[in-house]
Amino acid sequence: MSVPIGIRLAAAALAAASLVAALPVIAAVPGQADAADRERPVQIESDRMTADDAKKTAVFEGHVVLTQGTLVIHADRLTLRQDKDGFQYGTALGDPATFRQKREGANEYIDGEAQRIEYDGRTERVQFFERAHLRRDAGDDVRGNYISYDSRTQFFTVESTRDAGAQGGDARVHVTIMPKKKEAESKPVGAAGAPKPAPGATPRP
Repeated sequence: MSVPIGIRLAAAALAAASLVAALPVIAAVPGQADAADRERPVQIESDRMTADDAKKTAVFEGHVVLTQGTLVIHADRLTLRQDKDGFQYGTALGDPATFRQKREGANEYIDGEAQRIEYDGRTERVQFFERAHLRRDAGDDVRGNYISYDSRTQFFTVESTRDAGAQGGDARVHVTIMPKKKEAESKPVGAAGAPKPAPGATPRP
């Protein structure tokens, strides 16, 4: 069965993973989510699917897995929608909903999770709700109850809830930034301590 609306709107889920490229904390080393992924076919698997082409919506339920190149999204429910102006929207629900994608030009992956992940194509904003967590293979890590990223303004927000502590959760935002690895020394061993001959002097054999 053809599901054109699901394929068209899958870009909304892809954008949720692509946001990590611009996060100043997570992307300490310049780079982007693998650009080649956008040229790969989108595949969505689920236990159930309903689509309404008139309303331009598609709902996937039960062990949902979306893949496109290196991007993999797991959710219990994935809702995709396109408005009359062509803007795309996506909501992934899970316990938690997760994504994983390789970074462009680097041999490492970005992982993220939350109870709910929403993408708004009109405002170009991605939001992670409840136990939000973004991390990079290198060790950079951001945790909070809410994470938002606006790709237009490149504004990044991490928040927690005031009542999280009272409910047994963590009422603090946690950020871990790993130090940047130093480049290997290119000088040969012993070269640094070798004395240089004076100008015009002839080195002794």
